[in-house]
Amino acid sequence: ETLKQRACESVELNAARLGALSRRIWSQPELAYEEHQAHDAMTRFFSSGELPGAAWAVQPRYKLGTAFRAEWGTAALPGPRPLRVAFLCEYDALPGIGHACGHNLIAEVGAAAALGLKAALESLPQPAPVAVQVTVLGTPAEEQGGGKIDLINAGAFDGLDVVFMAHPSQENAAYLPDVAEHDVTVKYYGKASHAAAYPWEGVNALDAAVLAYNNLSVLRQQMKPTWRVHGVIKNGGVKPNIIPSYTELEFYLRAPSMKDLSLLTEKVENCFKAAALATGCKVRVYSG
Repeated sequence: ETLKQRACESVELNAARLGALSRRIWSQPELAYEEHQAHDAMTRFFSSGELPGAAWAVQPRYKLGTAFRAEWGTAALPGPRPLRVAFLCEYDALPGIGHACGHNLIAEVGAAAALGLKAALESLPQPAPVAVQVTVLGTPAEEQGGGKIDLINAGAFDGLDVVFMAHPSQENAAYLPDVAEHDVTVKYYGKASHAAAYPWEGVNALDAAVLAYNNLSVLRQQMKPTWRVHGVIKNGGVKPNIIPSYTELEFYLRAPSMKDLSLLTEKVENCFKAAALATGCKVRVYSG
């Protein structure tokens, strides 16, 4: 309880700095892999001499151009390797609407939790029986591209024992259920023709996109309550008097397990293929 109180006191002590950090990120929303101002704000925060206690070792542009790593650790008597605890900070935004998912708050909470744990550990007698290394990872591109996957592949998570992240929600929960997610981009290829003079010469890729969208709407009747399919038509043609020769859709598929996601993906891809067959278009489905 004493250590919990020390962690809370540290968060309260740094509340103004943390709030300013969150507002700075929120007021300057940046898209995936372009979070340069957020990256700089986070690295300045952990490099600041105003933070109480021992300094953090900060690595800007860590393995990605807008990722970072900040570390601090306790000393210990000779023994096993340190326990390595990490906190994640996200900070990318959505196109057009900014920080609708509250990634500025994820950054703030990740930083606050790291400061709180550091303060609690610093209050222990030194050297401690077991060394602890606290790591903060700035993980860009959550909304698109998969920055965490890039960092995993680059070895940023190697050797970490436990990793924490908090996400804003309508309710308080210590744990959120995992959701398996699959992104698909669908491209239909038809044949352009003048829509008034020679419509029979065309193969309408927009018709395929519309049929695919409607096929998925019909599929929803047989979808499990825990399944989610949502998407947009990103390219619907050029001009009304030209039969579209190319259209593009982007969809996200979500399910509570990889097994369910595999079933959902097969059903959804059949909807895409059926639209191509009905219109005479060619279709290509890209994952990721």
